[in-house]
Amino acid sequence: MSPFPLSGNTLLPPLIQDILAMKLLLATLHSKQTHASLALPCLAAACSRIEGLTIVLREYTVNERPEVVLPRLALEEADVIAFSCYIWNIEQTLKLAADLKLIQPHCFIILGGPEVSYGSHELMAAHGFIDCIVRGEGEETCSELLRQLADTSGGALSEERLTGISGICFRSDDDIVTTRERVAICNLDSIPSPFAAGLVATSKPLVYYETSRGCPFSCAFCLSSLEGNVRSFSLERIKSDLEILMGSGVETIKLVDRTFNYDAARASHLWEFILEKNRKSRFHFEIAADLLTDTNITLLRKVPADTFRFEIGVQSAAAGTLASVGRQSDLAKLFANVARVRRETAVTLHLDLVAGLPGEDLPGFVRSLESLLAAKPQHIQVEPLKVLKGTAMRKIAREQGYAFSPHPPYRILKNRWLSFRDICRIEAASQAVERFYNSGRFVITLELLAQRVSLAELFTDPALEAILEKYLGSKPAAVFAAFYRLAEKSLAGELLEDVVDTLRFDYCLAGYPGKVLPPFLAEPAGGEGPAPPFSHPELARLLAIPAGNRIRTFTANFRMDHSGTLPAAAGCLTTFVYFSSAEGESVRALSIPQLQRQEE
Repeated sequence: MSPFPLSGNTLLPPLIQDILAMKLLLATLHSKQTHASLALPCLAAACSRIEGLTIVLREYTVNERPEVVLPRLALEEADVIAFSCYIWNIEQTLKLAADLKLIQPHCFIILGGPEVSYGSHELMAAHGFIDCIVRGEGEETCSELLRQLADTSGGALSEERLTGISGICFRSDDDIVTTRERVAICNLDSIPSPFAAGLVATSKPLVYYETSRGCPFSCAFCLSSLEGNVRSFSLERIKSDLEILMGSGVETIKLVDRTFNYDAARASHLWEFILEKNRKSRFHFEIAADLLTDTNITLLRKVPADTFRFEIGVQSAAAGTLASVGRQSDLAKLFANVARVRRETAVTLHLDLVAGLPGEDLPGFVRSLESLLAAKPQHIQVEPLKVLKGTAMRKIAREQGYAFSPHPPYRILKNRWLSFRDICRIEAASQAVERFYNSGRFVITLELLAQRVSLAELFTDPALEAILEKYLGSKPAAVFAAFYRLAEKSLAGELLEDVVDTLRFDYCLAGYPGKVLPPFLAEPAGGEGPAPPFSHPELARLLAIPAGNRIRTFTANFRMDHSGTLPAAAGCLTTFVYFSSAEGESVRALSIPQLQRQEE
């Protein structure tokens, strides 16, 4: 039974008799320990002025054991517990909330977040321990709800008072009451800054930040399309928050604006401000590349390396497929601007691809992937479509005969254009892109292959699934073994010999290999080469390696020079020099003739 049970039109006297003793616990489960919540601090800031309310924030991860998290939450002995729910944590959250209700029957359980904002009535009907669901933006709704709960002063609270709160779903006897939709907050500056209030864990490696809400696009597969027009915090508020974050030395500030550059002039203004004020933080932006202007790109030339990262949702390289889900994108301009940013700036590029959109079969997916690989971004993310609750994609899925999992994250299983086996091949391709392309371990090999074969076809090879299943793990030996087996099954003749040669080179670049290379990469004609003709002190002098660095070397013969220091020739003896310091390990690959020339 809830501490605020409804009886007819009134609430029975709650257990919380003292307005000065009401405790709110805000909790969530992140996907990774490195993340710092944005939603919980925003809610805490919005509710901070409620008289008599004590607020506690607790952040955990989905990887932590429930038997560890549950006691910590229960020990708070909160009167009200509110969970922030997403597709990655909803199942664990429901289990925790159910157990908390058994331990503390009189606590008031609230769920909020995108995963519970749609289908709220059905969720409450299926889970009797949920007392209330906050739908949509939570700051104003939570503030009003908690004021009502705290303002009973030991008396009765009428159902009418809860019904007057927009954007909630709550229990009334055996009924579930859904109130009217809440109008979006027009003046976002009315939400107190959680950063100014010191509520955000800025010591975490990654901190989320938003300068705006809403999206200018209406993509059927995205929840952001339901938020309507873009609303922005004032530039003064944004600059104040950013100064706090940059001044705190946050390692990575990830902006969750759905399209940061929806206004090109505004984007330039804020990028200029960041470049002026930033000390050492990195920034992650989601942008629409086709909206970049010449002025934007000219400014981006000033960005230092390893400072800005742009995530660009291409989703598909087929205009018809994008049109079928209401996505407006000038693909020609998008790829042209991606090429300019790649060529003219030091901005890191991350391109997204969604598999399973209407009209795109497996060959169409391969073409889309090839387009992204040709753009040569530093990172490519391939994701099978998620048919999210509340999105227009649900209606399209029904009309087009989609099959998708009814459980989070609602991944596609098949549709008219892709069989389940096709989806499995695409998921294997996603793993291959992550392990082989995004890892940065196969630069020389991929450059060679891109000149001679289709990388997209290689990454969707039917043999790949079994290979990746056999060679699990992220250690270099396992990852290189997987690539070697893929090359062995897909390539032949001189190309295969060249690829094995580049794999050996990439393996040596990835880190000190020890005394010998793995058997599948061992040189067939007599093993590794002799020791370099220079001592470690001589190498330190020749390569200007600072004193105090540990130096190790590995020398091997290759079919050709892959270090870029000599014209391609049959046979090349190369020495890899590894030197470590407190900052980590670095490696230099030099042909023996180059070392000898430096000595001269």
